[in-house]
Amino acid sequence: MRCSTLFYALIVTAGLLIAGCGGDSNPLAPFEPEIVSNADAFQFQITGGKNVSVTETYTWTNPTNGVSVDHSTAKTDGAASVVIRDAEGLQVYSSEMKASGTEQSIAGAPGDWMVQVIFTDFDGTANFRVEKLDIQP
Repeated sequence: MRCSTLFYALIVTAGLLIAGCGGDSNPLAPFEPEIVSNADAFQFQITGGKNVSVTETYTWTNPTNGVSVDHSTAKTDGAASVVIRDAEGLQVYSSEMKASGTEQSIAGAPGDWMVQVIFTDFDGTANFRVEKLDIQP
């Protein structure tokens, strides 16, 4: 009797572990996400997106008061945008993801910045890089 009780307890525990593993899935995982956050830059890329509709927010520590944003997105359908907020929650940058180009944010407060990506029925490859930038008054 004791062995069968132990056996059933192990089966139930294994089932709970397996069920728990599926709860934190990354909706961007099928599109090979590359997200790099370091002291100088934040970089984001997904490849081969198909009908992607999701909003994801990442924290990046920016020691400066601004950023430059380098775009390199190949979109075939849908919409993709990036919104950046400074450490005080001020929106310092907002743009559709573009095929190419470099743009600058307005000045903000150094610290933990939020980088938000918004996809709506997006097909394609999305890529951008955010680099720290000292904005002079």
